[in-house]
Amino acid sequence: MTTALPARAGARLWILALLLVCLAGCSSTRFAYNRLDFLVPWYLGDYVSLDRDQGRLLKSELQAFLAWHRQQELPRYIALLDRVEGKLDRELTAADMRILTEEAEVAIYRLQDRALDWMLALGEDLRDQQMAEFIAGLREQQDEYEEEYLERDEAEYRDDACERLRDNARKYIGRLQREQKAGLAAACAELRRSDSLWLEARAQWIGRLDLILQREPGWQADLREALETRGETVSADYRSTYDHNTLVIQLAVAGLLNSRTERQDAHLRRELGKLRRDLVALVEQGEQEAEAVVLQAN
Repeated sequence: MTTALPARAGARLWILALLLVCLAGCSSTRFAYNRLDFLVPWYLGDYVSLDRDQGRLLKSELQAFLAWHRQQELPRYIALLDRVEGKLDRELTAADMRILTEEAEVAIYRLQDRALDWMLALGEDLRDQQMAEFIAGLREQQDEYEEEYLERDEAEYRDDACERLRDNARKYIGRLQREQKAGLAAACAELRRSDSLWLEARAQWIGRLDLILQREPGWQADLREALETRGETVSADYRSTYDHNTLVIQLAVAGLLNSRTERQDAHLRRELGKLRRDLVALVEQGEQEAEAVVLQAN
């Protein structure tokens, strides 16, 4: 129930569908995706110690969630990826980047809404002590984020932002030209610092969660509403900064893609092709698993 640091929004704008299914550090999309059933409980274990029955409940709910995701969402990602590749045959515009970004964000919201179903099922089963443990874990992480991010000076903040942007660029189009590096550096110079605003909004969200997760009657509906209206509760400065930085990165990515060489274009299309093949294989795997369940039931 946390959100990514706004300064990292540029990573999503690279291969928009990719970041919905890939996990950092894994060389294979299929390998990473198929480890979700292990990684998600492990992640939750960073906050809450689950007993055996709760672990079984989580596994059952997660399996249903993954089945839905493979059957309903992955085909959408493939279609989005195809639209991304189709746009590479001409010059990308700011409008193109905005539309693709919005499509990716809608997919993220769908994922969040569906994941909330099984998280609520688990939340109903947690003891008060475990809920307190969950909130304490979020607050401890908040302290770690504040120490990590707020101690940076302005130069360090921009260096970190530029490094993330360059790393994503190199991954998807290969070695950068001097002019391309200069273009990314100019974009980084236009970014507004967002870490303190994000941390302030995150602290407020944790406080709101703490109240909701006291689990008074109707808490499930309160949580859904809180998530749906979360964007409306952030400060005007936060929204303005986020919108500004998103536009800066969109324009930087469009400019970089429009300036790519033939070699970079080939590199990018190879990356897209590998991703598409992995997504198709995952869809087929989901279909096979669904057929096996039907056969067992009969």
